[in-house]
Amino acid sequence: MAKRNCLVSNDWICGEYLRTRSHELTDATVQHLWITAVSVALGLLIAFPVALVARRWRPLAGPVLGLATVLYTVPSLAMFSLLLPVFGISPAVVVTGLVLYSLTILVRNIMAGLESVPEDVREAARGMGYGPLRLLFAVELPLSLPALMAGLRIATVSTVALTTVGAIINYGGLGNLIYTGIDTIFKAQVLTASVICVVIAIAADVLLLGVQWLLTPWARSRKAA
Repeated sequence: MAKRNCLVSNDWICGEYLRTRSHELTDATVQHLWITAVSVALGLLIAFPVALVARRWRPLAGPVLGLATVLYTVPSLAMFSLLLPVFGISPAVVVTGLVLYSLTILVRNIMAGLESVPEDVREAARGMGYGPLRLLFAVELPLSLPALMAGLRIATVSTVALTTVGAIINYGGLGNLIYTGIDTIFKAQVLTASVICVVIAIAADVLLLGVQWLLTPWARSRKAA
């Protein structure tokens, strides 16, 4: 009896697909990781100074958060379409859209983390001669890390998911395989690419949780006590 070919029978789970399309899967995964990492990194670089400015000048806090929230409500397909005339068909469209989406989460969590620092801790640091910059980086940021890292984890996981929408301009990483697989009813491709997306999201979340654990030893000490 001839060996059954899962590609011919179009099975959801197919080892032959993994063997014959490994290069395609690797390229899509690398593109997905690259777009996600760049988008989150740029989002954090923009969100941090924006949050500091909004905290420094209180009247700006409401408009800044309001604008970020409005941007987050724009559907991803519409967002990418609006950016096409500016950047053309390029990865910049996807990256810019994802950065804008991440700002809502990151700005809000950075501000919340900084606000959670007790005022008496700030006063004690000032009494020890800490200037504004030293106070920010040596006292406020370390104490606000749990909130900041929580926002970074949420932003990263959502970015992993939203990257797939970039498939509309062929820069969606694993989303390219998912959408092509849906169009052609290629079950193994749809399932495999979807599972890899989930694995990336879980791995990124666990990795960032580990980074938070390493950066906040005082939290571990408190729990142990």
